[in-house]
Amino acid sequence: MPDGAAGVDGIGALAGRFAADMARLAPFEPAPALAAAVSGGADSLALALLAQDWVAARNGSLLALVVDHGLRRGSAFEVALTAARLRGRGIPARILTLDGLLRGPGLAARARSARYAALGQACAAGGIRHLLLGHHAGDQAETLRMRQAAASGARGLACMAGLVEDAKLRLLRPLLAVPGGRLRSLLRAEGLDWVEDPSNRDPATLRARLRRNIGDPSGEGEEVAALLHESRVHGAMRAREDDAIAVELAARVRLHPSGWAVLRPGALSPAALSALLCTVAGRRYPAATAAVARLAASPRPATLAGVRLLPAGRAGAPGDLLVVREAAAMAAPVAALPLAVWDGRFQLSSAFHAAPGMTLGALGEDAARLRASRAGMARNGWPGAVLQSLPALRRQGELVAVPWIDAADAGACGRPDIAFCPALALATAPFLPI
Repeated sequence: MPDGAAGVDGIGALAGRFAADMARLAPFEPAPALAAAVSGGADSLALALLAQDWVAARNGSLLALVVDHGLRRGSAFEVALTAARLRGRGIPARILTLDGLLRGPGLAARARSARYAALGQACAAGGIRHLLLGHHAGDQAETLRMRQAAASGARGLACMAGLVEDAKLRLLRPLLAVPGGRLRSLLRAEGLDWVEDPSNRDPATLRARLRRNIGDPSGEGEEVAALLHESRVHGAMRAREDDAIAVELAARVRLHPSGWAVLRPGALSPAALSALLCTVAGRRYPAATAAVARLAASPRPATLAGVRLLPAGRAGAPGDLLVVREAAAMAAPVAALPLAVWDGRFQLSSAFHAAPGMTLGALGEDAARLRASRAGMARNGWPGAVLQSLPALRRQGELVAVPWIDAADAGACGRPDIAFCPALALATAPFLPI
């Protein structure tokens, strides 16, 4: 169907497909609360319209989150215009302004990281579990081309998953099978204009060049369909592999809620070890394949990808290995503010309140002193390497509290609500069906 041809039925033409894809991705609670990331472009605006129709049928709620990266002149006007368009359609909208982004190397990755952090914090503050993203079939096709050019392995060629979730947030991409042309046609049928980001046509960006080379602006041609099918095949393979990894780890690993694990003796698959290392280190991407494969074939005391493997001692049975964050690789302390994330592993709750100047960082060298002086810490039997990796709250350099451990002056800030929520959890995500 040519761009602009889908349209006489307006939102009703895609609402049924959207509902079916949402049902396939995940179960939802009664009256679900959703947020949608809206850039102001056609894809995310169409997503907001479809989501509004979906939540209305389920007595739920929708909040549009519009991010201003502050990187282009006029961006503030564009996000204000987008928010006004959404509110004009009865969709509540909140503008999130990012501070501190500067042009330079790695800008796209830095902007993406800052954007997702802001979106996650806004969802947590609003008690929202589900965040919708507007990636569509054309985006998936471009992603596959990018992964092919980078010689990604089979897991990378699965491209974007329809569902990614951790302890705090569920990211959903319900439009991955929908051509972008149909989304633009929907907006035309609904009489809603959108913002065109000039970077989408900038030949200096890889995505813009790939989009031009694919030569299918509506996303409804044969090439996009073939690329989408290929990503689905790889996605199905990755989903099966993830299921096998989950079964393997369930049989071999005991993961503690404070972010360390005990591994039973014996070889395991490189994919399973990679997933475990990512989880304990708070990394989103795996370590070098060859190094992981060597260690997986014969697990032994070692340091790899920001993680230490060492004898478990009293924390496990004979022959077990302790899997714990490497002390030297942990991040510097951060301000202990609501929803603060430290080391890619731990996040404070939205209800957390701290005194001015309080920070969240590693217990580190204070572990030895506390272990010797605090009977509660001595009784728990955790090795020193575990204690050093725990998050700790300090005020003006003085230890205030250590979550999971009764330490120091807990009354200064109460029992802080903190969760282990690594960037890549051991839970897996569904991909588009073949």
